[in-house]
Amino acid sequence: MGSSSSLSAEDRARRIKLIIFDVDGVLTDGGIWLFPAPAPGATTGDHAAEMESKGGYAISSQSMVEAKGFNAHDGTGVSLARLGGMKCAIVTKRISETVALRARDLRLEYVYMGQAYKMKAVREIMEKEQIGLEEICYVGDDVIDLPVMRVCGFAVAVANARENVKSEAHYVTPHGGGHGAARDAIEFILAARGILDKTIEEYIDERNPLPANMDIGKGGF
Repeated sequence: MGSSSSLSAEDRARRIKLIIFDVDGVLTDGGIWLFPAPAPGATTGDHAAEMESKGGYAISSQSMVEAKGFNAHDGTGVSLARLGGMKCAIVTKRISETVALRARDLRLEYVYMGQAYKMKAVREIMEKEQIGLEEICYVGDDVIDLPVMRVCGFAVAVANARENVKSEAHYVTPHGGGHGAARDAIEFILAARGILDKTIEEYIDERNPLPANMDIGKGGF
């Protein structure tokens, strides 16, 4: 095998055993919706007094509900990756119950939230899986993803990634984050290994070994 720098994207993809995804801007389009959760026992009078005390900008609740939009095509992609013999993980800076629910839906093998420095999580996963960096694909969109993308075997940037992130990727997906980018990365790997069509046929076969309730929106229950 030639030097690492001389490898094509397809060469790199053929070695992958684990795919790690960022969340915001990769599994979603980057939008984050924050809704104030009503404070228990709050009244209109309470709210008015608080507004006045804060110059009209107060929020009557200290807790927020976070919502994100995910793409069903990506969910199917995770199933295809699993049928293709790969594991999937999430490593993200934000901490979100919405992400935890989605991860349970998809039965992802690893979920790391609150990771400002993502290589720490990557090293932990490598140790648990007994794999090397060359066997890891990382899919990212912003500069926080660069430390992993620069050392992993197959670095993927989504179509909506920052330009300096795209410039350091081995492959840029045709679709943006939240619009099938994760699926693009998975299918590229399966195609490079020559098993994409076979894996799709296995996925739609009623005899396939995946759980019947995979990715049907039950929050992992």
